Amino acid sequence: MLQQTQVDRVLPKYQEFVRRYPSIEALAAASVDAVRETWSPLGYNTRPVRLHAIARTVVQELDGKIPDERAALLALKGIGPYTAGAVLSFAFGRRAAILDTNVRRVLQRVFYGVTPQVDSALWRLSELLLPRRNTYDFNQAMMELGATVCVARRPRCALCPLRPLCRAYPHYARAARAAGASPSRAAARGTSPRGKAG
Repeated sequence: MLQQTQVDRVLPKYQEFVRRYPSIEALAAASVDAVRETWSPLGYNTRPVRLHAIARTVVQELDGKIPDERAALLALKGIGPYTAGAVLSFAFGRRAAILDTNVRRVLQRVFYGVTPQVDSALWRLSELLLPRRNTYDFNQAMMELGATVCVARRPRCALCPLRPLCRAYPHYARAARAAGASPSRAAARGTSPRGKAG
């Protein structure tokens, strides 16, 4: 539900969803229309349909047990590399890389600056950076950093712990100076160099 959707919009729908479908068996037993209706109005309306189909496959073919291996997760239609990594990391505590929109943006800016990189390079980097322990915390921290500090527009560079080694920071600092504001002050306030809320 949180993929490309803000937490404050998702939370009430998530709570309703969990109330209505407290187990994978309950989700599989529901009609696809009921699942879609519960999901609405979050958008990405193919997601509840895929989630429902995955639940049915898991119940009917896997004895109700969600796989805890990458290949088995990827074999479920509708689960891609990001979702497989997230399930392994967050549900099973495995050492698994993730690359969502926020992590992608952090890795891109910190290691490559403003030169766009293909996802395969960013996936390799995400895997290389994984610590041996506490990968759950590391993945959550990377997602949070991208969601709250290294945001898409007007990144809050002054608050970023990775600023000293960030290859994109000089670009954003120059842009802020050209617009007539200190990049540190504008970023710390969460405003753009022109003073609008970020």
